Amino acid sequence: MIGLSDVLAARGAVVGQIHRTPLLGLRSLSEEIGARALLKAELFQKTGSFKPRGMLAKLAALSAEERSRGVVTWSAGNAAQGLAYAARAWGVPCRVFMWQTANPGKVAAARAYGAEVDLEAKSAAQAYKRALAFVQASGATFCHPFDDPVLQAGHGSLGLEIVEDAPEVSLVVVPVGGGGLLAGVAAAVKGLRPRARVVGVEPEGAPGLSTALAQGQIVHVQPQTIADGLAAPFTGGQALAACQAWVDEVVLVSDRDIAEATRFLYERAKLACEPAGAAAVAALRRGNVSLESGEVAVAIVSGGNVDPRVAAAILAQADET
Repeated sequence: MIGLSDVLAARGAVVGQIHRTPLLGLRSLSEEIGARALLKAELFQKTGSFKPRGMLAKLAALSAEERSRGVVTWSAGNAAQGLAYAARAWGVPCRVFMWQTANPGKVAAARAYGAEVDLEAKSAAQAYKRALAFVQASGATFCHPFDDPVLQAGHGSLGLEIVEDAPEVSLVVVPVGGGGLLAGVAAAVKGLRPRARVVGVEPEGAPGLSTALAQGQIVHVQPQTIADGLAAPFTGGQALAACQAWVDEVVLVSDRDIAEATRFLYERAKLACEPAGAAAVAALRRGNVSLESGEVAVAIVSGGNVDPRVAAAILAQADET
C-alpha cells in the first residue's frame, strides 16, 4: 500500500511532463450545496484525463531493458491514451487492448499518440485476456490501468496539487473506476491533511469498489453506465487495500444524476467533460456526501474525452425535462 512518501517520490517523474491543472471556483455549485465548492479541472490534462500521471511514473520506474521490450495496457480509453502519451515521451513501443464498443474518439486518440490498438475483443474481459497473452508471448511489460502501486503514486500528484492550491480543503470527492486515482489522491491528501475527508464516487451500474469493500475482497461486476471512464469490471487488490486504509466513504450515483451534473458543468462552468468527469459533482449536488457550513469541498473533474453523440444526447435531455 502506498503512502505520502511514495507519492512525493513519484512526483519527480510527473512534473514537467504534464499540465498543472487549475482549481476553479464555482459560485452556483457553492450556493447549491451550502459550502465552498472548487473544481479540480483535470479534464484539461494531457490526453484529457489524469491517466498520464501514473503512466509516466510507471515508465520511469522500469529498467531500460524493460522499456525496450515495449509496454502494454488494457483499457476502455483513458488509460490507453495515458500510456500511449507516456510511451511516446519515453520513446517506448506501446500496444493497447481495447474492445469493440470502446469510444471511437478514445481509440483514435490512442493511435494518434502512437499506440498500436487491438480491437479484436468483444468485451473488457476478453481484452484483458488478450493483453495478458500478448505480454506472455512478447515479453512486453504490462502496465495495469489501475491496480499498481507505482501508478497510484503517480496519480497522487493530483492530490498534492489540491492541497497546495487549497490548503484549507476539508473534503476531496474523487470519481472511481478501478480505484487507482482514489488510492493515490487519498494517500496524498491524508498524508498532508489527516483531518480532511476523502470520498469516492461510483456509478450505481459499476459498483466494483463498493461491493469489494462490503465483502472484503475483489468482486467482479458487469458495468452498465453512461460513464464509460468509470466502467471497470473490478477494483484491484492494491486499490482496495489503499481505500480501506485512507478513504472515508464510497457513495453511489445514478446515471441520471451523472447526466444532470454533466449538463450543469457544461452550462454553469463551461466544462465539456465526459460523464465520468461529472460523477463527483453529481454526488455533491444530490446530497450523497454530507457537508457542513464553511467546508471547502474539491470535486475532481477528470475526463474530457466525451463521444460527441453521447454529449449531444445528454445535452438534448435538458430540453425534455
